Amino acid sequence: MENKRVVILGAGESGVGAAKLAKKQGFDVFVSDFGAVAPAYKTSLTDLQIPFEENQHTTDLILNAAEVIKSPGIPDKAFIVQAINELNIPVISEIEFAKRYTSAKTICITGSNGKSTTTMLTYHILKNAGINVGLAGNIGQSFSAQVAEKEYDWYVLEISSFMLDNMYSFKADIAVLLNITPDHLDRYDYKLENYALSKMRIAQNQTSNDAFIYCADDAETLNMLERIKVAAKKYPFSIHKKVETGAYIENQTIHINTTLNQEFTMSINDLALQGKHNIYNSMASGIVAKVLELRNESIRESMGNFKNIEHRLEFVAKISDVAYINDSKATNVNSTWYALESVNTDIVLIMGGVDKGNDYTMLKDLVKSKVKAIICLGKDNKRIHEAFEEDVEVIVNTFSASEAVQVAYHLAKKGSTVLLSPACASFDLFKNYEDRGNQFKAAVKEL
Repeated sequence: MENKRVVILGAGESGVGAAKLAKKQGFDVFVSDFGAVAPAYKTSLTDLQIPFEENQHTTDLILNAAEVIKSPGIPDKAFIVQAINELNIPVISEIEFAKRYTSAKTICITGSNGKSTTTMLTYHILKNAGINVGLAGNIGQSFSAQVAEKEYDWYVLEISSFMLDNMYSFKADIAVLLNITPDHLDRYDYKLENYALSKMRIAQNQTSNDAFIYCADDAETLNMLERIKVAAKKYPFSIHKKVETGAYIENQTIHINTTLNQEFTMSINDLALQGKHNIYNSMASGIVAKVLELRNESIRESMGNFKNIEHRLEFVAKISDVAYINDSKATNVNSTWYALESVNTDIVLIMGGVDKGNDYTMLKDLVKSKVKAIICLGKDNKRIHEAFEEDVEVIVNTFSASEAVQVAYHLAKKGSTVLLSPACASFDLFKNYEDRGNQFKAAVKEL
């Protein structure tokens, strides 16, 4: 393995993390980014004396790799990825690479919605219980950077479908699949089946000693489980039916059983995270904790005092008896459905951005019953107008967060909620969903 050439595509968090680890392991490393590299990452690469390029991909420096580590944001149809594939150079994800160099066990959480919240909650429960645990994947510091610099016994990893696509020998000790709903279909030939198959890779290579935790109320997951054999021990969770091993709701109380040991119970009213979707997230995290045989008192305490992540149904302020909620992380239709479902007042909805082939049909009933006005925030809002023009009285176009908030302020009546829940990606007007959420919060504070 000495001096084997590894090329890393993308110089963001995962790419620079992979470069650190590859350098530490004695590889000949080169990093290539088709866009500009952020100053902090440039400094990291320079300090480590790792050669890199930005705003281009130089084929001569890339196609001599023994292996390529690809950042999840780069699609397979990118010219450089196609050139690499034509030469049969293996392409792997940063997570796959990092796992080779750690004996730590992994809890891997995926799903179209709720994975960030569930990952953070699971990490919070384990950390509070005294487990030596790291948090990585699609969240925080990259897995590779932590493997290079730290020693943990466990990792809680948020895993996207794009990461899973380039994971082959990787195995999750505990895999959590929250749900499968249409998302990122532009990367999967607009076929839900292709995306679902990608999500099911979370269970690949698992043995009967591992755990697979899934939602028994999710039709697409059940459909996939009929087609794909999962070797791990299965733990379903449901809010509609009683399950023997796993989690279910009875009399407003969560019940979790993983073995014949002490059952875990907790009133849903005592959960830090409220709303139907968050009961699912809490059940999934609770099963993980019980599989690890953590103490019930410790689990209950953590599930009761957890603070939710930024940009996910985040309460910003109440001004003139109108609540402002930042759900900028809702980059798909299903996330926006969850947000609308969890708000119990009239809503002025701010939505829009880069449409990923969205089907807005599932929102129509909630929009009809709760939404009084839609404020579009994006460069092209045609599809939103077409979808909802018969369901709401007012649809307005805006082109900045401050403009959207100003319009919302004038449209919202006392006792209602202004909800930013875009159902779309943010790249037309913002750097990312965090930037969109931060600009929304800043605009609310200016009111």
